Amino acid sequence: MLAPSIYDRKKRWKIWLFLVAIAIGIFTLLYTNFMVKKLSAEERNKMQQWADAYRLITSDEDLSSGTQNYLLNSVIRANKTIPVILADEKGNINSVLNFDSLRDSDPDFLKGDYMQKQLQLMQSKNDSIKFYFDPSDSTRYNVLYYKESVILQQLRYYPFVQLGIIALFLLVSYLAFSASRRSEQNKVWLGMSKETAHQLGTPISSLMAWMEMIKTDREHIDPTLVEEMGKDLQRLNLITERFSKIGSEPILKEANLSEVVSSALDYMEKRSSKKVLFGFYTNDATDSICKLNIPLFEWVIENLTKNAIDAMDGEGTITCAMHLSGRHVIIDFTDTGKGLKTNQFKTIFNPGFTTKKRGWGMGLSLVKRIIEAYHEGKIYVRGSELNRGTTIRIELKRVN
Repeated sequence: MLAPSIYDRKKRWKIWLFLVAIAIGIFTLLYTNFMVKKLSAEERNKMQQWADAYRLITSDEDLSSGTQNYLLNSVIRANKTIPVILADEKGNINSVLNFDSLRDSDPDFLKGDYMQKQLQLMQSKNDSIKFYFDPSDSTRYNVLYYKESVILQQLRYYPFVQLGIIALFLLVSYLAFSASRRSEQNKVWLGMSKETAHQLGTPISSLMAWMEMIKTDREHIDPTLVEEMGKDLQRLNLITERFSKIGSEPILKEANLSEVVSSALDYMEKRSSKKVLFGFYTNDATDSICKLNIPLFEWVIENLTKNAIDAMDGEGTITCAMHLSGRHVIIDFTDTGKGLKTNQFKTIFNPGFTTKKRGWGMGLSLVKRIIEAYHEGKIYVRGSELNRGTTIRIELKRVN
């Protein structure tokens, strides 16, 4: 079994962080709900005391003036936060508390539409306390209606606001981190590419000199071998050119896409095992012209071919099929290899992702960069089945 890649480990960390965030959110909601219930019960007790104090003041004739003042100032007037409506048994409003002061100054305020709507709203919530002035007379009573204080209402919504702020902060942090990481990766790509091109230059120059010396010894050297060595040197020069272009603005020229793909496949087929069978079908896209940087696009086909051969363990079938779709040319690159899990469809294009014990996992990341950043196309896994194979699709705009 292969060791988990860096992207598998990152994914697990993301899952753990997500679970921790959910746990914090659940705890916040539960604790806030507990505090809301506790505060709501306290407000209910205050309203019960308010109703009892009002009943005593208005119905108990033997109540001393000192007790009346105490109940009036310490209970009735002490309520500065909870809106209250006091109505009789017929629903007529007798008095209100903690509503708009401007409306309180209106002599018709208690009979107005605003207070009637407030009364209906409170009645619908059933937050009321009924009390009788004379216990022996059940026909005369008052009902104290009230609604939650502003503080209690804010407390109910506080966890949602808090979670929203946390989510926004995490989103901004993630976007900033992703942008910084992409910028850093681009710098690494550029540095590696330029350094690779520079390092390849010296041995290539030396090999070219040795080739010229070998050509002079025609009696002992097979000309065919010299020709093949020359082709490989040209190939090394092409690879150096490709690396030198990474990070630079590519020059795109109109070219026949099927011819470019066919040439790259032919090159890879000649250098692959006979156990690997190649199939190429152009369908209605034979004469499609696209804007390409040919050396870089050939690199895409080569990387896809190498990746497919590795997935098939050097034995199987590679099929490349092209067709038109509107203003685009579609290339489906299919192998009969191990296949991919659904959660790997996107991560295979990330730098460092690999299912092999060796390798840096840069091939498909380069492919994605060349297609999307340089050719303004799309590349993605169209479909895959374990132990049956994978299809990678490329979409390019066509000129004709």
